[in-house]
Amino acid sequence: MKKNLTTLNNKVVFITGASTGLGEKIAYEAAKKGAIVVVSARRKELLLQVQATCEKYSGKKAYAFPMDVSDPEQVKQVITEIYQTVGVVDVLVNNAGFGHFEEAISFDMDIAERMFRVNVLGLMYVTQLVAIEMAERQHGHIINIASQAGKMATPKSAVYSASKFAVLGYSNALRLELKPLNIFVTTVNPGPIETNFFSIADEGGTYLEKVGQYVLDAEIVASRIVALMGTARRELNMPALLEVAGKFYTLFPRIGDYLAGTIFNSK
Repeated sequence: MKKNLTTLNNKVVFITGASTGLGEKIAYEAAKKGAIVVVSARRKELLLQVQATCEKYSGKKAYAFPMDVSDPEQVKQVITEIYQTVGVVDVLVNNAGFGHFEEAISFDMDIAERMFRVNVLGLMYVTQLVAIEMAERQHGHIINIASQAGKMATPKSAVYSASKFAVLGYSNALRLELKPLNIFVTTVNPGPIETNFFSIADEGGTYLEKVGQYVLDAEIVASRIVALMGTARRELNMPALLEVAGKFYTLFPRIGDYLAGTIFNSK
């Protein structure tokens, strides 16, 4: 990857949180491009189904490794096994994560701690171990799935937004550190995506219905993520309206607070 990847054919793409949702769709899109897909998640049964579908799309062997990213020992064990079984990782997609929408003063702090262990520390564990090997080869691309919530926080998203703010800060510094080693770092900041994410984040709620005009199709998001693999793209922000709103929020914070608390507050 001296400049960028001209093809994903036979390149190893490792995706966390790939048993369902966006991670699953990213795996399929990478497989369609001929990548050797490696998927991980906690639910083994679903993961094996994704593995089989990837093999159908790519015509190559795919790999599935059950893993809880919040457990550092599991992360070390699985990544060691990937190197021994599959080989070096060309593209890492840190997709594992979850959300929970509730006001900060009533938020269950056990859930908050679990969220940071998965969304932030888990991402860091995986990234560090993969980046060490990438640095030795001076070759690789790390894609971190953050969120528009990490740019513009809204009511009931305090803890989730904080975790994604952390991912953005980590990614921005990591990009500068790894650039001299020819390793690209990209953050993806999607708005709401129509996946099972909201069955946990907004259990019993109607959030997706309320923000229908902003809801993204997981296959389209996955396709755009796979298209930027191997390029030096700094960020991918979707949809365009929320990208503009995020910039407005930064430039005009008082008006931004008003918008975040009214127009974009649908939880």
